[in-house]
Order: sequence, then structure tokens, then C-alpha cells
Amino acid sequence: MTPIRKLIFILADVITISFSLIAAIWLKFDKLELQHIQYLLFIMPVMIPVGLISFWAMGLYNRTLRFTSLPDMVAVFTAVTGYSTLKLATIYFLESFPSLSAVFIIDWMISLILVGSSRIAPRVLLNIIEISPLRGWLSHRGQGKYKRVLIVGAGQGGESILREIKRNINLPIDVVGLIDDNPKKLGQIIHGVKVVGSTEKLAEIAEKLLADEIIVAIPSASGTELRRIVKLCQTSSVRFKTLPGLQDLIGGKLVSLQLRDIAIEDLLRRPPSEINLAEIAAYVTGKTVLVSGAGGSIGSEICRQILPFQPAKLLLLGHGENSIFKTHQELLGSPNLGNTALIPIITDIQDREKIGHLFAGHRPDIVFHAAAHKHVPLMELNPEEAVKNNVLGTRNLVDAAHTAEVERFVMISTDKAVNPTTVMGASKRVAEKILKCYARRSATRFVAVRFGNVLGSRGSVIPMFKQQIEAGGPITITHPKMIRYFMTIPEASKLVIQAGSYGKGGEVFILDMGEPVRIVDLAEDLIRLAGLEVGRDIEIKYTGIRPGEKLYEELLTASEGITATRNSKIFVARPEEVNETELMAQVEKLEQAARMGKPRNIIRAFQDIVPSFAPNRDMIHNEKMPRENHQTKLDGKPKLRVVG
Repeated sequence: MTPIRKLIFILADVITISFSLIAAIWLKFDKLELQHIQYLLFIMPVMIPVGLISFWAMGLYNRTLRFTSLPDMVAVFTAVTGYSTLKLATIYFLESFPSLSAVFIIDWMISLILVGSSRIAPRVLLNIIEISPLRGWLSHRGQGKYKRVLIVGAGQGGESILREIKRNINLPIDVVGLIDDNPKKLGQIIHGVKVVGSTEKLAEIAEKLLADEIIVAIPSASGTELRRIVKLCQTSSVRFKTLPGLQDLIGGKLVSLQLRDIAIEDLLRRPPSEINLAEIAAYVTGKTVLVSGAGGSIGSEICRQILPFQPAKLLLLGHGENSIFKTHQELLGSPNLGNTALIPIITDIQDREKIGHLFAGHRPDIVFHAAAHKHVPLMELNPEEAVKNNVLGTRNLVDAAHTAEVERFVMISTDKAVNPTTVMGASKRVAEKILKCYARRSATRFVAVRFGNVLGSRGSVIPMFKQQIEAGGPITITHPKMIRYFMTIPEASKLVIQAGSYGKGGEVFILDMGEPVRIVDLAEDLIRLAGLEVGRDIEIKYTGIRPGEKLYEELLTASEGITATRNSKIFVARPEEVNETELMAQVEKLEQAARMGKPRNIIRAFQDIVPSFAPNRDMIHNEKMPRENHQTKLDGKPKLRVVG
């Protein structure tokens, strides 16, 4: 409240409390006698300043009248009641003035009505303006036509958006109706706007009400439900936006009118993850944490999620200087930084000696190992690099962690490690086995966390599809029946950190990935969200399954079962028996094959370690062929086929 408005309300309150007492005496005695006037002249110069002090103490002059609500009315009640109680006490000094107690009760009631009315009147006036036809003329005269909006969802989310729009008459928005599938809400009026129908009639209602935009305000809607609503929105040819999902609401990210275009993440919306903050804080706070691959999608997000728990040091380990620099700069500007020391480290996990010195020098308590070569087609063409990085690099980190007596070591694995058909998947499965061996004899709690694809990670399908749409198409998909599990990067990272608190040593944790999604459905949704039409604006082209690619991924092997944890989205695979002596001998042979650059030997070594590895490859490097001659499939046809 501005100083001028405060002064106006102070003067109004002086008049109000003076009038209330005079009116109370008049109503009680039907007249004003000399003794009454004498009493008023005695009490009013004393009590009016006392009343104003009471009102000021209760904050009545520091409240925003535009948003007057129940707490403001409680403050008015408390202030007026306290002031009237003080006045009531004065009758003990005026024994000749009988029946004053009744006067003060009447005075209290009148004061309460008048003071409360003066606070709520501006709010009522604004509401009258907002629901009247004058709203458009008052708020948009000279600004042209304002936007006619239809809100889907008459629950808490829809009410919040509607209330915010109604509060701000300067917004060029006029809400013309509400849509809700609850038949009990049909015909109800919320903030002056009527619930006009269900989502099944959305296109018809949008056309009838001449809507310019649709706002989907159902934060709790599942991905399936939101996809259904989006398709109905698309049939109306009206632009549509949404609120953030329940995951963001719980995270406290929602602010007033935080609307945005619907993204593919919304269509795959999953229930919020159950994260036990106390368990995470107990093992992270005050510790030295090392994150390998800290410049990558998962590694950098793990850093962001860890930072609020205030580790003493956060070591950002990566091979790419640009990505580590970017992560380091971002975290330096984070409001969650606190007293955490950020230490960027540029090194290659394949450098065994450097990794050993690093662990000996910094003595990390917790390691999150997210560094890996993950691109399946590239690893098919460069199998020795998958071995060097994913297998030998992991072995270097694991051995250094064991020697340095690290408390916990959490490795990011993949569903492609289950019955692998690719070099990348086989390399991660071998890494899991190495962890199990060390876990049996080490004080360090070594665990792996296995999950599927994450939305928006670098080089993944979503960014690639978006680039293809921006280029005018076509979108390329290997097979129309290709399906995958998807999870958002923040959710995966949170669950990885949570799983780290459960690890006793040797476990492979499996994240609940929800329902699998057809890749072609994903592509079609992206095309429609871009405001384009499948087949007419953007073509979908099938190129054929790539070497080692599956139509679907698995999260468990046939020999594995799962047991539940305290988190409904985290499970533990049944322990797998691994012969350490035999495994390490096999890894030595795998290393020799990789150092010599012999793809056929690498494949055979992988099959020895992982008997379920079934490389349905139609391209394996021939040692005698120069690498620059090797090409992947184009347009579904193998340009080069090498048998070996």
C-alpha cells in the first residue's frame, strides 16, 4: 500500500471508529444527551490514537487490497476486537454512565462491519469489473482485440489460472469458458466463468465460443490423458498451452501464469518420483562427491540434484573441456551452491595412473560414474573404443575407489546390458560384472543403476527428431514397431541418487521406466506439436534396423528377478554369481583385442564374458580394411557388408 493510500485509509478509519461509537450510543439510548457528548469528548481523543496503533500493529495498512482474502479479514477482526476491548475497560472510570457495556458491543459490531467493508470493497469492485462486459473496454481500449481463452480443467489448476487472469485486468485475455470431464461440474460458475462441457466436445465448444487459445490446466493428468486432450486440441486448430506437471508443482517451480507450449515430456508425463530427502542428505551432506562424465546429460543433472544437499566438495570429472566448463559455470551461478567447493577436473578415465593419483589426492567419499560411450551405432563401428572407455575406464575408477576406500560407488548402466545385441550393451554388462567382483571383497559399496532412454539427452532420439523437423524432414525411424522406455533426465538422476542410499554392495538397481512408447508415436506427436501435419508437412521415413538394434529393450535377464525397495520406482535385481578370477582373465583378453584393434576378437571376448550376447551384426570391421571405407546403412540398404 502506497503512503497516500495508507493516509487515506487512516483518515477513513478515524471517521469509521468515531462514527461507530456515536452510532452505538444513539442506537442504545435513541438520543445523544449532554453526558454522552461529555463522554465522547473525553474518550475519543484518547482512544482514536490507540485504535490506529492497534490497526497498524496488526498490519492493516501494509496489506494489498487487490488480493484481500480470509487472513486479511482475520487481521481486521483481531484489530477491531482488541481496540473495542480497550474501550470497554474505560467504563470502570465512569460509574455514573450505566449500560455502557451494551454500547461497546454495538460499537464493536459496527466498527467490524465498516472497517472490514473498507478493506474488501476494492476487491469486490474489481471482481464486478472482471466479470462484466466492461472488462474488455476498460482493459483493452486502444489495444485492439484481446485473446479469447478456453481453459481445460475446472480443478485447482484451472481455478488458479482463472483467478490470476481475473486479478490482472491488464492481461489481454478473456476466459470464455471452462472444460471439465466431471459431470458434477457441468454448469458450475467459477470466478464468473461457466463450465460449458467435456473434453470430448472441445473442438465444437472452441469453435462456438470463437476461442483463440486453449489452456490445459490439469497438472495431475497422466501422459496418456494429456495425449488424448492434445489430439482433441489439435482437431480444433486452436493454439494450446499447458501448466507444468505435478512433478514441477511439487518441486515448487510453478509461479503465477507459468504457461508454456506443450512439450513431448508432457505427453510422456509420469507420476512424481518418491524421493526421500532425509536419506539422501544423510549420505551426501558434508561429503566429497566425484561425478565422472559431469559434462554429460545425466552427469551434469546429478551434479545439479546433489548441490542442494551441500556436499563439502563436488568434483566435476570429464574428458571434454567445453562440457565441463559449461557445467562448472552453471553450478557456480546456482542459488544452491552454498559452501560447496566446485573442482573441475579434465582427464580421461582410461588414464589409469592419473585416476589413481586423483583418488589418492582428493579422497572422494562418494562416486557417481556416468562417463561412458553410449551411442550404439558408433560403438558398433568402433568396438575397441567401447572396450577402452566403458570396460577399462570403469575398471580404473572401480580399482581406484577400492584402493582409496571410497564409501559408495554408483555406476550408471543401461537396459541395453540385458541380453545385449550391441557392443555398447555388452560393454556395460561387463562393467556391471566388474563392480560385482569388487563389491564382494571391498569396503566400498559398489552398485549399478540400470534404466532405459532419457528424454533430451545429447544425441538421443528427441533432439534428432527436432532437428529433422526444423530442416523440413523427413524424420527417419529404423522400424515402425520400434518401442523404447523413456524417463526424464531429472527423474532418472534423482532415482540414481536415491538408489545410492540403498546400496549395500553388489546390487544392480532397476528403475521403473513405466510404459514403453512406440518411437513412431513419439515422432508423430513431435510433428503435431510443431503445428505441422504428418505426411503432408513432414514425412516419416523407415531406414531399417541398424546393426545390433532391438525392437524393444529388456530390464532383466532370464536369470534375474527383482525385489522391492522402500521406493516404489526402484527395484533390486537378483544377485548374479561371478567368478572373479575367470572374469579378470577374460577382461585381459578383451583388453588385448581392443589394444590390437581386432573387432572379431573383441566380439568373441565379449561372448565369452556374456554368453547371452547375440551380436546380430551385418557389419563387423575387417582388420584389413581401412576405417574410412566403412559406412552405416542408408535408406535401409547396407552400403558395405563385411563378414568376419
